[in-house]
Amino acid sequence: MKHSNQNKMHMLKEKVIEVKDFVMDHSKIVMPLVLIACVIITVVIAVNANHREALEKEAEQAAMALSLEETETSEDGLVTPEYELEENAHPEINNLVRAYYDAQAAGDIDVISKMNTYLDEIEIIKVQEMSKYVDSYPALDVYTKPGLTENSYVAYVCSKVKFSEMEQELPGMQTFYIGLGEDGNYFINDGTNDKTIRNYITEITLQDDVVDLNNRVVVEYNELLAEDEELEEYIAYLREKINEDVGVILAQAEQPETEEPEPAQEQEEEPEQDTQTVKKTVRATDVVNIRSSDSEEADKIDKAQIGQEFQLLEEKGNGWSKVSHNGGEAYIKSDYLEVVSEEVVTASQEQEEEEDTPAVSNEAASGTVTVKESVRVRKSASTESEVLGTVYAGDELDLLMKQADGWTKVKYKGQTAFIKSDYVE
Repeated sequence: MKHSNQNKMHMLKEKVIEVKDFVMDHSKIVMPLVLIACVIITVVIAVNANHREALEKEAEQAAMALSLEETETSEDGLVTPEYELEENAHPEINNLVRAYYDAQAAGDIDVISKMNTYLDEIEIIKVQEMSKYVDSYPALDVYTKPGLTENSYVAYVCSKVKFSEMEQELPGMQTFYIGLGEDGNYFINDGTNDKTIRNYITEITLQDDVVDLNNRVVVEYNELLAEDEELEEYIAYLREKINEDVGVILAQAEQPETEEPEPAQEQEEEPEQDTQTVKKTVRATDVVNIRSSDSEEADKIDKAQIGQEFQLLEEKGNGWSKVSHNGGEAYIKSDYLEVVSEEVVTASQEQEEEEDTPAVSNEAASGTVTVKESVRVRKSASTESEVLGTVYAGDELDLLMKQADGWTKVKYKGQTAFIKSDYVE
């Protein structure tokens, strides 16, 4: 048995010697093969390690995505995804927008109404009045993000408007919600009649790429006005003129047809009595200029805010009202005033009272306000007013006045500005 084991050991040694001799005799062939084998083993190990790392990273990203879906939801419980903002990516949407803006420049309400059935009476009148001053929209770029349903989009239209009386083209940006109708044609819906769409537009508009786009347009707009004083004055005049014209048109539409009064019958003279008059208090229905006389060319001495009240001294036949203001007399367009109270007084009583007792519903204040979420800062208390910039959540501004019309007057970059009260605290 012992002898057999010795034989096996002897044979094994001989095999090792033979292999060694073979390797030494053929080293030019064997050594490269050994090297290749080592490389293959190393690559396999690395690939397995990378594959395992990729799987771990994919699992981690999936967990993060699930967490975002659970936390980043809208007011209606709908997830608001971070879609990429696309530029001029849909020719059919660009064609719709081009046709819509051309119709606005021409004041073609029939075409506009077919594309956008959500315009109210005031907006239609504004389009008609604006078309009197607009020559064309020479440049249009449409940026889109997907909407809530298939074939719907949130569209941000960056335009250049050319006014008939000005050489300089002015930039602007407008937001639309565009959907596909049952007839296969796209239509415009601004979201005003649908809370879900309105909330979705708000959330998409607050995403970083849209805020950056808006800021670029605002900066370009403000720089042009800062460089061109004539253009700035024209825009301010145009905004006020259109608002006044819209008010006149609405007032004329609401005014009932009146019959001519019958001739007054002669009456016998009666003894002089203590005559009675009706003392009226009126309230501003919009932000409107207060002037020194009953003319649009008269000096502007102040600006009435929505809800501000005045004692009416005289309602003139030319569309103006004389009111008591700061201890004197001033004039406001009658279309922007409404009667809130009437009191019958005698002439003797009226002489004893002070004529200037306006009631102001605005609350003067001081201190600061904190911005709750990103919002535009405007030059006056109106969503149609010029945008001065954008403030963001956490920013603090000096408070000048909390107004009854839903706006807050603040100090912004050294000038008086306005922010919707819902966005500050």
